[in-house]
Amino acid sequence: MARTIAVSGTASGIGEALAGLLRDQGDTVIGIDLRDADVRADLSGPEGRARAVAGTLELCGGTLDGVVACAGVSDFTVLPVKVNFFGAVALLDGLRPALARAGAPRAAVVGSISGTHPVDDAVVRACLDGDEDAALAAAAKVEESGAGGRLYPSSKSALAQWLRRVCVTPEWAGAGIALNAIAPGVVRTPMTTPLFEDEAMFKVMNEAVPMPLNGYAGPEVIAEALRWLIAPANTHMTGQVIYVDGGAEATLRGPELF
Repeated sequence: MARTIAVSGTASGIGEALAGLLRDQGDTVIGIDLRDADVRADLSGPEGRARAVAGTLELCGGTLDGVVACAGVSDFTVLPVKVNFFGAVALLDGLRPALARAGAPRAAVVGSISGTHPVDDAVVRACLDGDEDAALAAAAKVEESGAGGRLYPSSKSALAQWLRRVCVTPEWAGAGIALNAIAPGVVRTPMTTPLFEDEAMFKVMNEAVPMPLNGYAGPEVIAEALRWLIAPANTHMTGQVIYVDGGAEATLRGPELF
């Protein structure tokens, strides 16, 4: 049976690949992005997040079978905290009532192997407290100190921790909504293109994310994993961060963590 799925970040990369897979199997996809989407909205601020939720609810008629938060940014500024954490959380929270009205609701987010890398504790703590002003103030200090490279990992670590905290609550599990994450390694998307073009950054990337199984992934690899997570067949998995990373997480953290 065809379903209606909201996907953010459909203008490119993983979100675009997932939207294509879902449409090919007969689902209706409501795409959310800055451009080239059914709902054009900027998830970096409260107004854009509210616009994304309202526009999606209008198009779906108040009921959604799935939501996937794919939209994300990667740089050394405060923007990843705005989009990757607060944008994703606002979208999922705002659309949760529409999910709860469906018969087999599913939700997923795109995390990252970088969530296992060093983070800024103050940024992560403020994110989990839901205090965006404090999170951005802490992130600005990190950026000014020259350690902005910790902000993307901080946003993804906070997102994974938020997911694991809320997934078993009455609002999510109690409503039958499975909520999980895919954590990719290095994926060839427009977001990662600069890393491949810069020799120094390319070396750093390979050291930070070793991928012994088949190397770098295409966006369709991550999209296929997300498609399964939000499938009706996924009846009992929730709160899981699934590493689709060519073995990077197992290499970096070893066999002791499982």
